[in-house]
Amino acid sequence: MSIDMNVFQQFAGQMAQLGSMAQPTDYPDEERVERAKAVFRKSIGSEQAGDLEACVKCGLCAEACHFRVATGDPKYTPARKMELMRRFYQREMGPFRWLYRLATRDITAQDLEDWQELVYDSCTTCGRCGMICPMGINIAGIVTTTRQALAEAGLVPADLRAVQQEQGANGTVFGAGPDTVHQAVEQMRARGHDVPLDKEKADYLVLTSVVDMMLFTDQLEATIKIFNSLGLDWTFRSDGFEGANFGLLAGVADVQKQASMKVIETAITIGAKAVVVPECGHAYPALRWSGAEVYGKPLPFDVYVMSEFLDLQLQAGRLKLKGDNSDIKVTFHDPCKHGRYSGILDEPRSVIKALGVDFRELPSHGMMNWCCGGGAGVFVIGSAAPLRQAAFGIKYDEVNKTGADKVLMACGSCRLNYLKGAQDNNWDKEIVSLVALVGDNLE
Repeated sequence: MSIDMNVFQQFAGQMAQLGSMAQPTDYPDEERVERAKAVFRKSIGSEQAGDLEACVKCGLCAEACHFRVATGDPKYTPARKMELMRRFYQREMGPFRWLYRLATRDITAQDLEDWQELVYDSCTTCGRCGMICPMGINIAGIVTTTRQALAEAGLVPADLRAVQQEQGANGTVFGAGPDTVHQAVEQMRARGHDVPLDKEKADYLVLTSVVDMMLFTDQLEATIKIFNSLGLDWTFRSDGFEGANFGLLAGVADVQKQASMKVIETAITIGAKAVVVPECGHAYPALRWSGAEVYGKPLPFDVYVMSEFLDLQLQAGRLKLKGDNSDIKVTFHDPCKHGRYSGILDEPRSVIKALGVDFRELPSHGMMNWCCGGGAGVFVIGSAAPLRQAAFGIKYDEVNKTGADKVLMACGSCRLNYLKGAQDNNWDKEIVSLVALVGDNLE
């Protein structure tokens, strides 16, 4: 089952209209500044203070950022994106604040507006810059805190804000609610699949996403086929199905917590031993790491992203795959939040190897893989489109060097960006979901 490109076009068109749906978040300039400062003041602890003090402005991070490399513009250098927060820290919290108040100007509402592009449009918090920083600075973490400050100041880009506001107000993403789940399940049942929905008790709670239900139905169908083939006790739940967390992406803490707790409470209610997250880059850390933080204690269940889960089943001898695909030339794109953030690198490659394909690594892969350019919500921000397109050029060149015909994806957001990049460049590469390929090769 392949995706319908007409549906993709409709989906892309809907995303282009997001900005007009956002509710205004206007504040007087003075209030914007105070709101942002309050977030900085609350968030900066010893770890981030150490990072802000440690930067020696060597510039090495510039060569690690896809936006800086693709555009050649020094303003996108990761270290520069820390400057707003650093200036606040030096003037108001640092040990020499009395001196910096004399020599450094205070942050202004205009600064906040200027930094919107730097921490939203031109940063996917991919973490690649932190890998190359000789001081080990978590630049992505500082960008995340700056996003939270701008969000509090009402400066989330309108497109991203619209989705975050919808999830906060309605618990839906792109209008997908319980009815959408029921419709998707009925479509799969019509295709001959047994789909457990809203079981009161189950060992596995399987999450999906609006993207899988409305666009990447090949991923949804493959997930169903795989779980049924394994004979596991599992269910979708219409009251806790959405893996995406736009509160996390936008930097809005209450929406982030609300989205995470919806899944956590559902999993606890059904007595799930594990929650399996769909192919979504940020959905895994949103639940596995940030979810545990908002819950306030260790989660009472395991959390697996799909590629990790597939390898677990493969190693246990439960997942049986056809391994006669040597005529298929593939490469693999590591989702940043799975690889660099979560260490899930060997697992997808183990599954790919078991498929028996002609596997070709990208020149930059694993921990140093280049981001697709659309992570951390950047894929929905219209003003970021030129930057996304420029950054995709890096992936375009690297994939072409491998000679692969197919690019395997373990993240729906990455797949969206690759599809748009392929369309913009008249590219002949097939953008394929890993879980979908597994579903097509079950013994």
